[in-house]
Amino acid sequence: MKPIPLVHPAVRRSVSAAALGLTAALLMACQPAPAPVEPVRAVRTWVVGTAPAQAQLEFAGEVRARVESRLGFRVGGKLLERPAQLGQTVKAGQMLARLDPQDLKLGQDAARAALSSAQAQAEVAESEFKRFVTLRDQGFISGAELERREASVKSARAAVEQARAQLNVQANQSGYSTLLADVTGVITGVEAEPGMVVAAGAPVVRLAHEGPRDAWFSVPEDRVAAVRALQGRKGALTVRLWGADTRTWPATVREVAAAADPATRTFLVKADLGKAPVSLGQTATVVVPGPPVAQALLLPLTALFEQGGKTQVWVLDRATMTVQLRAVQALAPVGNQIAIAGGLKPGETIVTAGVHTLSPGQKVTLYVEPKP
Repeated sequence: MKPIPLVHPAVRRSVSAAALGLTAALLMACQPAPAPVEPVRAVRTWVVGTAPAQAQLEFAGEVRARVESRLGFRVGGKLLERPAQLGQTVKAGQMLARLDPQDLKLGQDAARAALSSAQAQAEVAESEFKRFVTLRDQGFISGAELERREASVKSARAAVEQARAQLNVQANQSGYSTLLADVTGVITGVEAEPGMVVAAGAPVVRLAHEGPRDAWFSVPEDRVAAVRALQGRKGALTVRLWGADTRTWPATVREVAAAADPATRTFLVKADLGKAPVSLGQTATVVVPGPPVAQALLLPLTALFEQGGKTQVWVLDRATMTVQLRAVQALAPVGNQIAIAGGLKPGETIVTAGVHTLSPGQKVTLYVEPKP
């Protein structure tokens, strides 16, 4: 009698085929994936050429008043009101703020009472002096005694003058409880609010005087000498205001800081804007001219990037349509371009857009503007 097989042959063949398929799949999964093919990128290009250029530097500046005062009270006290608001135009003599005058008025009353007392003492001394003059004429007192009485009269008169001067001081102190604008201008800052107790001399408001306007900007240490060389030369700088008005205006370097700012290590420069139609606080771009370059290689700023501590560009080989890195030496910016000292030759083609997405030897194609 033949034994009955535990697994049917057809089932055994199916299991073997499935095992072979699973083994093949595992072997394929262990193999490394093929490297992705870099896409052919479209790039913008620029043909290198030489041209005479004028190097220039641009700095962000702010329009400020030639004279700006921090106004405060000559006496201390509690601030009752401050009618002056930020950005408000005020006239000379207009009230800006007011202190509580109660204590100052009491001091004025005390000085007035002291003056009355001194005047009374002086009247008594003068009456006694007249009587002693009569006694001296009759021979009842000596001349020395009369001189002492005369000295008492002079002392009483001096006490009256002292009390009168103290009364005037207290009257001025009462008047100092009101802060007035000494010139016409614009309130550019508020540093105290009603209810605060302010000390004598503490700033309450900042007042920009009406008159000339300057452009304030900061330059690094390596450019200070070049800016100082332009000081006093009329129209040596060019200012371009931010906003809809794209016109440029001449400016003159008026003042250069003698020391660097302790925080930014830059030097503050003030340039006279002349008759330019500017507003306080307006942002401006100040263009400082540099030395002229006879024949310079000019590149767009977008073509340059930093890699490995060097300034580099992508050079296009038109025969193979591939790009390679090339180190260049930048000189100075010229508007939206930059002059370089070496690393390229006239007639070579460089990439000006998409420089951060390329790799050495990558194939590229020239970008074509789409038709409208």
